[in-house]
Amino acid sequence: MASIRDSGQRYVLSIDQGTTGTRCAIIDRSGKIVSFAYLPHDQFYPHPGWVEQDPEQIWNNIRAVIRMALYEGKIDTSRLIAIGITNQRETTVIWNRSTGRPIYNAIVWQDVRTQPYLKKFEEHADFLYRRTGLPLSTYFSATKIKWVLENVPGAKESAKKGELLFGNMDSWLIWKLTTQRDGGCGVHATDHTNASRSLLMDIEKLRWSDEILELFQIPESMMPEIYPSSFPNGFGLTDPKSDFGRSIAITGDLGDQQASLFGQLCFQTGDTKCTHGSGSFILQNTGRRAIFSRNGLVTTVAFSMNKNDVWFAIEGSIAVSGSIITWLQKNLGLLKDPKESGKMAASVSWSGSIGVYFVPAFAGLFAPYWDPTARGLVIGLTHHTTSAHLIRAALESICFQTVDIVRAMQKDTGVTIKSLKMDGGLSANDYLMQLQADILGLNIIRSRETEMTAIGAAYVAGLASGFWKGTNELTVHASEKSSEFKPSVGHVERESMYNGWLRAVQRAMNWNQQFRDDTEE
Repeated sequence: MASIRDSGQRYVLSIDQGTTGTRCAIIDRSGKIVSFAYLPHDQFYPHPGWVEQDPEQIWNNIRAVIRMALYEGKIDTSRLIAIGITNQRETTVIWNRSTGRPIYNAIVWQDVRTQPYLKKFEEHADFLYRRTGLPLSTYFSATKIKWVLENVPGAKESAKKGELLFGNMDSWLIWKLTTQRDGGCGVHATDHTNASRSLLMDIEKLRWSDEILELFQIPESMMPEIYPSSFPNGFGLTDPKSDFGRSIAITGDLGDQQASLFGQLCFQTGDTKCTHGSGSFILQNTGRRAIFSRNGLVTTVAFSMNKNDVWFAIEGSIAVSGSIITWLQKNLGLLKDPKESGKMAASVSWSGSIGVYFVPAFAGLFAPYWDPTARGLVIGLTHHTTSAHLIRAALESICFQTVDIVRAMQKDTGVTIKSLKMDGGLSANDYLMQLQADILGLNIIRSRETEMTAIGAAYVAGLASGFWKGTNELTVHASEKSSEFKPSVGHVERESMYNGWLRAVQRAMNWNQQFRDDTEE
């Protein structure tokens, strides 16, 4: 057994349950990660457009990465002050209250099986948007819950009897972490940020909407209690007989993109960040008021320090960004290693300059288009086109989608974004960061750590537990930025490239509907 780290140190343990894998990070007082562990989990695609995960596998991975991080860091659990949780949002888990077992696989946020519900509830779209700040979309949890209740045998009847519980991944993990080994049930809870991604929470009253629950025929007994993201009273204590060997308070919980916003220290109105992971997410802090977008963005809770101190954000979500690199590698065999993408793309000129565009609408387009019928498209191919051009066009698509959102964001808030804080796994790619600066026309400030999501979860947990005394103590980390990338192309060239992207997007939109119409004829 490895020797225990200096007994004078104290730490916050952060669990980051993401779309493709689960991380555990242990963070010290300086905000630095001292130990880290990661495990991927399986993705299941039972039908086109369906994306599922096994909640039990994810739970087992949680236990494993916690043990790995503690062991690798030589840290005894007695040195842990608190636990923070952050998670893939909208991904829906429904489990039995008594057995604690899921009744179906987790339906992932990217899943579009509930598209038929959109037409059914179309007449309520304006009401839903005014009440929740979200568009009617397959993206959010509500239609996923409804699908499970209507399609899993016995689910609807069990839900009516109060036997089933719903949660995004944070609620599932809190339940499992706090379930007592002597048979006592876990804590069924979530926070404002995750609740705001369900299409079921009143964004202004910050509580589940009875009218919307009735509309979707979801029993209120399924819903978790909503608490602040940073919660001194705690979301519950770990079982002393668990892997921790003692009771530790879970004092932080927030969705992954809000955690990244917090980790990037975006505490002021107008602060904006972008995370390039499997998908990409751009959030701007709008302060203590909810701004309702007129340009295809969504309103969400940014974080809450207590029930009376709630901050909001406006957000644009991109379904496919980093995952396109994996697709190029596994489906087309164009890359042996994703790390090669930058080098190969740099071997050719801007792909758009020869008319090649890649619209990665594998499961429709999210913000600002919200078109579930859009499908992936590559256009502009000639005899001159090589695999390097396709790779470059794929990387450019990540950047163009970011431009779509940043421009919509500036229209909605009236705030001129002068620089963009960047994190996520893809932010380690220097080539992509420079390409992002060139296509966006803004300075890109890359965070000192790629794992700002885990750090943000640690921050809210540490603030609630008194590990840090206030956000001012955290801002000393702001100057420790890793690097900055500045635009190196002119306005005319940039706009020409972007206009080509907009033309390509228009050709990708409405494709699935058109294909269906053509087939019926």
